[in-house]
Amino acid sequence: MDREARLQALSLFLKSKRAKLLPDEVGLIPGSRRRTPGLRREEVAQLAGVSTTWYTWLEQGRDIRMSASVLDCVATALRLTLDERNYLHALAMDSAPSANAREETLPPVISPSLTKILTELKACPTLITDRRYDIVAWNEAASYVFLDFETIPVDQRNMIRLLFTRKELQRLAVNWEQFVSGFLASFRASYGQYVEDDWYEDFLQEMKGVHPEFERLWQMSEVKSAPEVLIEFRHAKAGKMLFQLTSLVVQGSSDLRVSIYTPAPDTTTESKLRKRMERL
Repeated sequence: MDREARLQALSLFLKSKRAKLLPDEVGLIPGSRRRTPGLRREEVAQLAGVSTTWYTWLEQGRDIRMSASVLDCVATALRLTLDERNYLHALAMDSAPSANAREETLPPVISPSLTKILTELKACPTLITDRRYDIVAWNEAASYVFLDFETIPVDQRNMIRLLFTRKELQRLAVNWEQFVSGFLASFRASYGQYVEDDWYEDFLQEMKGVHPEFERLWQMSEVKSAPEVLIEFRHAKAGKMLFQLTSLVVQGSSDLRVSIYTPAPDTTTESKLRKRMERL
């Protein structure tokens, strides 16, 4: 991502976070004649201890000088989470490209221990993705609940892309937008972590151009490296199923993410899925 694209992403992020904060949440008096959603720019500047002009330029995506300490003040003013704070710093600060960003992405190696985990999680649909959300491994439960990933060409096995192109996935989730938002939140965290990797900007432009709804959901998405959400599926054969999504990052050189869909407790999801899996 070049400097201009990074500053544009920073601008959109700051505007989005400012619009979601209410004055009384930060100890300010709402007052009357408030025509903009959330806080005003001068209010964020006041809370951060910076000039209104400087913050305005920052939010406009201008190429200005900034320090990590001042960005921390802005992050505190906007009540950013740790993931969001890291995202802010990654977009705002110049940094040398990491080794992972400069090198061509090599096919990750799935270790025997990860393969064993996939096999043992018989009632938990599990996907392993790389930092670009390309699907590199999955278990039988994932193929049953989601779709048969083996039938999809390798260069099309990107989870973000599949969420917008495959009707099976769009019909599966009762609240499709909530389903997508969890993926986009962690994808945005990767986008901020690998700001020097031009692939992300190219991919985002492709998705926005092909799928109009992607633009809206992307702008609404949060930044969470490991979102945990409760998702309700309406499976064509198994019916109602409730899962809790847990995302784990595999330590090592491949930057792999394991997404585990655990059957929600006090539901029939696990027993229903086990019976179905035994028939395969």
